[in-house]
Amino acid sequence: MTAELVRGQNHPLSQSRLEIRISAGTPVAAAAALGDGNGRIHGTGWVAHPGAPVQPGLEVSRQAAADHRLAVDLDAMTDAVHRVSVLLALPAANAGAGPARFGSVAAPFVAVTGLDGTEVASYTITGLDLESAVVALELYRRQGVWKVRAVGQGYAGGLAELFADQGLSEAAQLAAGIDEAVAKGLARSVQAPPPRTPEGDRSRQAAAPAVGPDQGAASQGAPGPVPPAYGGQPAGGQGQGGPQPAYGGATDPHAPSGGPVDYSHPRRQTSAPPPPPPAAPPTQPGQPARPVAGDATGWSMEERLYNQVWGMFEDLARTAAAYRSAVDFAESRMDKELEQALSDPRSRIGGQGDAAREAARARYTHLVDQARTSLDRDLAQLVAESEVVEPALPPAFARWDNPCWHAYRVPMEIPMALRLGDLRLPEAESIRIPMLLRLPLERGLWIDSGRTDSLDGSFTDSHDMRRLAMDTAVAHAARLLAVYPAGEFTVHVVDPAGSGAQALAPLTQTGVLAGPPTQGAAGVTEVLARLTQRVDLVQMALRGGAPDALPPGFDTSQQLLIVNDFPHGFDDRAVNQLRYLVDEGPSVGVHLMMVADREESAGYGPLLDPLWRSLLRLTAVPDDHLADPWVGHAWTYEPPSVPPGSEVLRQVLTQVAEARRTWNR
Repeated sequence: MTAELVRGQNHPLSQSRLEIRISAGTPVAAAAALGDGNGRIHGTGWVAHPGAPVQPGLEVSRQAAADHRLAVDLDAMTDAVHRVSVLLALPAANAGAGPARFGSVAAPFVAVTGLDGTEVASYTITGLDLESAVVALELYRRQGVWKVRAVGQGYAGGLAELFADQGLSEAAQLAAGIDEAVAKGLARSVQAPPPRTPEGDRSRQAAAPAVGPDQGAASQGAPGPVPPAYGGQPAGGQGQGGPQPAYGGATDPHAPSGGPVDYSHPRRQTSAPPPPPPAAPPTQPGQPARPVAGDATGWSMEERLYNQVWGMFEDLARTAAAYRSAVDFAESRMDKELEQALSDPRSRIGGQGDAAREAARARYTHLVDQARTSLDRDLAQLVAESEVVEPALPPAFARWDNPCWHAYRVPMEIPMALRLGDLRLPEAESIRIPMLLRLPLERGLWIDSGRTDSLDGSFTDSHDMRRLAMDTAVAHAARLLAVYPAGEFTVHVVDPAGSGAQALAPLTQTGVLAGPPTQGAAGVTEVLARLTQRVDLVQMALRGGAPDALPPGFDTSQQLLIVNDFPHGFDDRAVNQLRYLVDEGPSVGVHLMMVADREESAGYGPLLDPLWRSLLRLTAVPDDHLADPWVGHAWTYEPPSVPPGSEVLRQVLTQVAEARRTWNR
C-alpha cells in the first residue's frame, strides 16, 4: 500500500533498486545530491544533474521535462553515502522566461516506486511560493536501513542557494553549469502540447501508458491569448501562453482586481459543449477498440486530430519507456544472479554453476519476452491508429504525398499547428508520429547543413548536405506559405553568395517571395535593418497601447527571414541584429529560418551560443537529436520530403501566388 507522506514524515524502504517519478506539470530540472552522515556534499562529483547525469547507483534525466524517472540503486552507493536528496528547479527562473517560482505552477508530485511501477511512497510538495528550487525528498540510511523522508524545503535563490545550504563550496559554479546543461537540453526538445482540459481529454482506447497514475498527462504550456494582427505573442508567456495553475478557483495575487482568475480558453466558445467524437466501430468481445480518426474530443476536427497525434506521441513515448525499464530490470537482475553464482568458489565450475547461470539467463529471456509482448501489443494498436489518422489529416498536418494536397485551396484561417517532419523510436520503426509545431511560431528554425553521418551508416558530404538543407528549408517555407491565408505570411531570403539559387527555384519562379533573394553584404545589411526597424515599431506600438498607430500601409503579416550560408556576408553589426531578431522577433511576428553549419561560425566563439540554443535544430537527413517532454527519449527526426518527380510543391505555391495577387488588387 502506498504511503502518502506529508512534510517531515518518513517511510522505510524494503527495496534497493528504485525509481523516483516526478510529475510537475511544467518543465523542471531534476538533480540528486549525495551526502554523508551529516548531509554534507563533498564536491560537485557528489551531484547527479543534467550535465553529469550518472553517479554510482544514481541516474537522473538529461534535460528539463514535465515528467522524470530517476533510477536509484541503493546497494551500489558507496559506504560514505548516507543521504540522497532529490532536487527540483525551474529551468527558466534564471533566464527571464517561463515560471520563475513554484508558487505560480501546480504543486509538484514525487513518488518512490519499485522497478515494476508499484508505488512505495508519494509526496505532493505544497506550500511553495517564491521558491525556484526545492529539495523534494531524501533517501537516508540509518543503522543500515534506508528510509524516505518528505522534505519540501524550497529556496528563493535557486540552486545556488540550495547547494550553498548543503555545504557545497562550488555552489554558484555548479548551479551555473546545470543552467547551461538545461538550456542546451531545452534547445533540442520538442515543444509540448497545451495541457488537456477536461473537455479536451482523449476518449480513444489506445496503448496503455508506460507509467503509473502519478505520471498522468502533465505537460507544459497552455493556449495563450489571441495574438495581435501581426502575430505577436504577449510578453512574458511560455509555450502557448505559460503554464496554468491546476485549480480554476485559485486567486491570483497579482491580478489587478484581486478576484478569481478565469482560466478558460480565450478562443474557445463556452455557450455549448463540443460535439462528441466519432464513435468507434463495433468490435468483437475481448478485442481492443478499433481506432477512429478524430476520436480525441475538441471543438473542431482539426483540434481533435491535433490532440490525437499528441496522444499517440505520448503513448509511444511511455510504452517504449516501460519496455526499456523492463529490459534494464531484467539485465540488472541477471547480472546480480550471475554475480551471486560466481561469488561462491564451489559453484564456479561444475554442473551446479552451469545450472545457476542457465537459470539466470532463462529468467532474463522470459522477462524480456514478456516486455516485448506487451510492447508489440501496444505498437499494433498504435499502427492501426496511425493508418486511420494519417489519411484524415488536413494539409497543415499532412505529408507532401497525402492526396489532400491535390485538392488544396488557400485557407481562410490560420491552422492550429504545422507539420515539420516525422518522429520515430528504434523500438517502433514502422510508426511515424507527425511532428506538429504550434502556430504562430515561437522559436526560430535552424536547418543544420553541417556534415552528418546518417543513421543508416551512409555518408553525406558537405556539398550535398548544403543542398539537402536548402531543399528542406524550401519545403518548410512552402508549407508555411500554404497554410496561411493570402497576404498573412511574407517570406524574405538572404543568400549572400547565391549558392541556394537552384533550391530556391520553386519559391522564386512562382513569385511567392516578397522580393528576389538578397545577395552580398550590402543586401544583408539592408534586409536586417528593415526587419529590425519593423520589430522596434511594433514593440513601441504594443507597449504604448496603440497598435493602430502604425504607419499607413504597414505590412501586418507574419514575416519569415530565410538566411543561407551564415555567416557569409555578415559583419559584427549584422550578427548582433540577427541575434536581436531571434530574441525579439517572434513576439511581434518576425521569424527566422537559418540554413547554416555551426562549425563555420566557430570564429565568433561563445558569442553565438545563445543564438543556436534559441533555435529549434532540424536536420536534412534523419538524426536522433530531439527529445520528448515526458521521458526524454532521443527521437529520430525525419525531415519532410516531396515525392520524387512530384509537382505538388509548385502547384501549391502557384495557387498561393495567385491568391496573393488577387488579395493585393
